[in-house]
Amino acid sequence: MNSFEEKRSLLLEMIAFSTVDGHLHKREFEFLEIVAKELNFDSEIFKDFFHQELPSLPIKSEFQRIQQFYRLALLMYCDGVLHKNEAIAIQQIALEMGLSPIATKRVLKLMYEAPNAIIDPKILLSIFQEQHN
Repeated sequence: MNSFEEKRSLLLEMIAFSTVDGHLHKREFEFLEIVAKELNFDSEIFKDFFHQELPSLPIKSEFQRIQQFYRLALLMYCDGVLHKNEAIAIQQIALEMGLSPIATKRVLKLMYEAPNAIIDPKILLSIFQEQHN
């Protein structure tokens, strides 16, 4: 993910997902702010994204789609409350990304059972790779 448009698209998708439950929790905002900094967006540009509605770009590589799914899942769990709308939305987004529904359900279950919702990256990738066999 190199281009400004790709990075903006990923962040806009995360912003849209963060408000699926009807409001933006402080922890969700802070998480989004960290992601924005990692993507090299300054604070003003980041805040402006909350007022933009741009079409998202398709993510080409499976690895990047898995990364984005995991970011969205972390965002979903960061406020400590799992809303029904979030659970439905993340499954729909994963399907639209072309990710295995079985793998995404397994990852979400592991994250739910983990004390801080974080799972080892090797486990994350292995779950998706199992579906290729």
